[in-house]
Amino acid sequence: MERGKMAELESLETAAEHERILREIESTDTACIGPTLRSVYDGEEHSRFMEKLEARIRNHDREIEKMCNFHYQGFVDSITELLKVRGEAQKLKNQVTDTNRKLQNEGKELIIAMEELKQCRLQQRNISATVDKLTLCLPVLEMYSKLREQMKSKRHYPALKTLEHLEHTYLPQVSHYRFCKIMVDNIPKLREEIKEVSMSDLKDFLESIRKHSDKIGETAMKQVPGAQDLVDFSPVYRCLHIYSVLGARETFENYYRKQRRKQARLVLQPPSNMHETLDGYRKYFNQIVGFFVVEDHILHTTQGLVNRAYIDELWEMALSKTIAALRTHSSYCSDPSLVLDLKNLIVLFADTLQGYGFPVNQLFDMLLEIQDQYSETLLKKWTGVFRNILDSDNYSPIPVTNEEVYKKIVGQFPFQDAELEKQPFPKKFPFSEFVPKVYNQIKEFIYACLKFSEDLHLSSTEVDDMIRKSTNLLLTRTLSNCLQNVIKRKNVGLTELVQIIINTTHLEKSCKFLEEFITNITNVLPETVHTTKLYGTTTFKDARHAAEEEIYTNLNQKIDQFLQLADYDWMAMEPGSRASDYLVDLIGFLRSTFAVFTHLPGKVAQTACMSACKHLSTSLMQLLLEAEVRQLTLGALQQFNLDVEECEQFARSGPVPGFQGDTLQLAFIDLRQLLDLFIQWDWSTYLADYGQPTCKYLRVNPTTALILLEKMRDTSRKNNVFAQFRKNERDKQKLIDTVAKQLRSLINSHHS
Repeated sequence: MERGKMAELESLETAAEHERILREIESTDTACIGPTLRSVYDGEEHSRFMEKLEARIRNHDREIEKMCNFHYQGFVDSITELLKVRGEAQKLKNQVTDTNRKLQNEGKELIIAMEELKQCRLQQRNISATVDKLTLCLPVLEMYSKLREQMKSKRHYPALKTLEHLEHTYLPQVSHYRFCKIMVDNIPKLREEIKEVSMSDLKDFLESIRKHSDKIGETAMKQVPGAQDLVDFSPVYRCLHIYSVLGARETFENYYRKQRRKQARLVLQPPSNMHETLDGYRKYFNQIVGFFVVEDHILHTTQGLVNRAYIDELWEMALSKTIAALRTHSSYCSDPSLVLDLKNLIVLFADTLQGYGFPVNQLFDMLLEIQDQYSETLLKKWTGVFRNILDSDNYSPIPVTNEEVYKKIVGQFPFQDAELEKQPFPKKFPFSEFVPKVYNQIKEFIYACLKFSEDLHLSSTEVDDMIRKSTNLLLTRTLSNCLQNVIKRKNVGLTELVQIIINTTHLEKSCKFLEEFITNITNVLPETVHTTKLYGTTTFKDARHAAEEEIYTNLNQKIDQFLQLADYDWMAMEPGSRASDYLVDLIGFLRSTFAVFTHLPGKVAQTACMSACKHLSTSLMQLLLEAEVRQLTLGALQQFNLDVEECEQFARSGPVPGFQGDTLQLAFIDLRQLLDLFIQWDWSTYLADYGQPTCKYLRVNPTTALILLEKMRDTSRKNNVFAQFRKNERDKQKLIDTVAKQLRSLINSHHS
């Protein structure tokens, strides 16, 4: 029974479900009925559903039939009305068709006009659109044209600005056009082209300033303001701006500095023949000045293209290379005028660059080195000057015939002599022409030294010290050597030597006036501490002493020349009636020579006279004792005595004033005592008094006496064949032997 209830319940549920599906089918759109039907087919009551569906359809058909039966008459009436309407509709259609045909015929022209209007409106819209597009494109094209024009006219910086506007302002507005893409693609190439062209302009600028550095420097060296105005710096500024805009400023700075460093090295390399002319140095300095004038202007007109460190580095390099070059090339220069001009050029060079803020102390320090070289070139020049003066001098006192000439010479040389002034014309100065000439050339040398010190920013003391040191070198080395060379010349005569002594005496006295001359120039008193003293006095004293020694030597040589003419007959039995001719001539020469010594200082004349007499005495002694004279007779000795007496007479005559008593005669005392001993044959006195201070023959050396005695003994033996038969001769021979024996004893005792 429960099973029956359950089946009944299921049947009810199925019936309810089928009812729901039927309602859904009735109310649902046909396109969406699929899912509903699927639920039927998915179930197991398909047949029952179909039965219900067919039942529902029969119900609907019955309802439709009832409805149709109810409205049938109305339907028939409607059909009748419709048939009437159809006739009328046909008429209306015919009218419409006719009207349409007429309208079509009448509207063809209008349609054509309307079509034309439509086409015009379309063209109008296209034109308007085109104008709008062109309005956008034209500024782009104009900017591009402007860009090409700017590049063509090499206005690269404005071109770059135009390119920036074109890229960022105009092109984005027309970016969908094909030509725009071409432009966009071309922009990097244009930028690179601008870079390359501007760099080319920069290279041209660098080459131009390299070529024109000389002119720029020349203008600056003339102390003319605005030397930099000779240069058009716009290529640098443009290129700097362009590279800055392009973000490559550092690349540009590095390139510029590298190229300028290369140019600096070229500028600082002097030509090999620079030292030959001043123009060589001038061009070298002009190029350096021109280089740094440009760099200084770049430093002050650009923001960091070059900086102070870079400039200082270049200047340090320039200083070292310039100083090295000047040291090398100036050392080749032997012309003091060129050295002086070079110094003035260096001062101008230093002052010019100092005006641009460059430190130049090292250049002025180097000028002090060149000053030493200048002094050397002056000394070499003055060597020639002094040599010409000394070679052309006649070594005779200067004659003056009138007051005008006298004052002229006194104006050239500081000389005062009251006695000479009182003498009537014509008269003579004691010195020769080389005295005022040498004195004036010393002053000219001092002026030349002073010229170099100008503009060196030296103190008066430094200038004074420089002049005095250079003048001392002139006196102690140059003039001294020239005087010594003249004195030592082979052909120099006694007259010339005497005049040199007189001249140097007066030049020595003039040294104080040279001191005053330097003091007046430098305004530094000689008493100032550390002031260098002039050594002129020493120079002239040394020259005078050398001349004196040369006089002594010259006199002795002349005496020797006369003595070479001596021709004694050492075997003569009897003497002549007077002194030998050669000796008479020698004494005559000495008298005339010493007569010239009147202007010499007293001691010089006396020393010369004493030296000559001593040399004559010594030479005569050597002549008597020389080994070649192996024998001599008493007659020959007596002739020799006559010659010595002539010498003694000359000594007594006072050839030179100032000797006390018989001082000059004492030069011949050795000869006199020796000859007296032999002629008087006073051996007993000699042997008895030998060694005593009061000995009559104190100056006779036993060795000398023995040599002469041996010569006479040999003569006695040889010339007296029959001497053994003559008692007197035999006694004399014994006496000679005895004296000789005693002399040997004296000699031996002296040695022991």
